[in-house]
Amino acid sequence: MKSVPHATSLRRAPVQRRSAERLTRILDACADLLDEVGYDALSTRAVALRAGVPIGSVYRFFGNKRQMADALAQRNLERYTERVTQRLKEARRGDWRGAMDAVLDEYLSMKRTTPGFSLVDFGNQIPVGVRQAEPNTRVADRLTDLLSGYLGRTPDDELRRVFLVAVESADTLVALAFRIDPQGDEAIIHETRELLRAYLARVLD
Repeated sequence: MKSVPHATSLRRAPVQRRSAERLTRILDACADLLDEVGYDALSTRAVALRAGVPIGSVYRFFGNKRQMADALAQRNLERYTERVTQRLKEARRGDWRGAMDAVLDEYLSMKRTTPGFSLVDFGNQIPVGVRQAEPNTRVADRLTDLLSGYLGRTPDDELRRVFLVAVESADTLVALAFRIDPQGDEAIIHETRELLRAYLARVLD
């Protein structure tokens, strides 16, 4: 099972600290505006205005708003990976149930608190309602690489397939939970956790 390469939407990577800080402001503004006006009404000009940068600074990094949203999704994945990694440092090594709780809990936390996340998460919901397979495969690959050593498993095709099925299943059920309740229906989330544990137990126990 081939891993999916990480997406890169930047026309030009920031080199200097000032440029990196400007890119951060642009992505922060993009995330805030996604929550406020949605993807269709989002514009590069509005992002530049909110970020307090010239419009040319936005176009230095991005050719259009789709590339900007893709970069925001990639940043979300990087931050998600960092959060899960930090949680794993506090967990008992080899405890896959604890690891899966960390994976799900951090995703739910970002879903509830991270600006723009409800629309782009890791890149599979824009245009709104369009679901693509690649971002979930990328997430599954990232989790396989992250968790295999922690669990003492080889990151082979079987493990990648197992995590892909888990990610796809959780993605669908969490989306259902947030359709029922803007903060995530707790009963559906509980069922999601139980489903993941039952599925993964046959491979990881």
